[in-house]
Amino acid sequence: MPRRKAHKPADSLPFRPFAEDAGVQTFAGFSIENGTRCIALHGSLDLTRDRAGLTRARALKTLLDAVIATLEAEDLPDAVPDEPEVSEPVRNPFA
Repeated sequence: MPRRKAHKPADSLPFRPFAEDAGVQTFAGFSIENGTRCIALHGSLDLTRDRAGLTRARALKTLLDAVIATLEAEDLPDAVPDEPEVSEPVRNPFA
């Protein structure tokens, strides 16, 4: 029977869910942007029926398990209040 590899603990992820607004976890064209108010998922991820697909599925599961554990450990509101986007003027580099 083949040996199963140990899964990465959530503590070893490049970012802790909802801990900061700058972290991004990317694999195979799929990005998960960390934020203090929300976590955004972008791109696409193919979970192929092979070892590579299994590895990607496990990585995604580990990340989502960490997000779920973080949410379950908190007293959550029904919804996050909308905050207006704050825009800052940017100097035109071509002017």
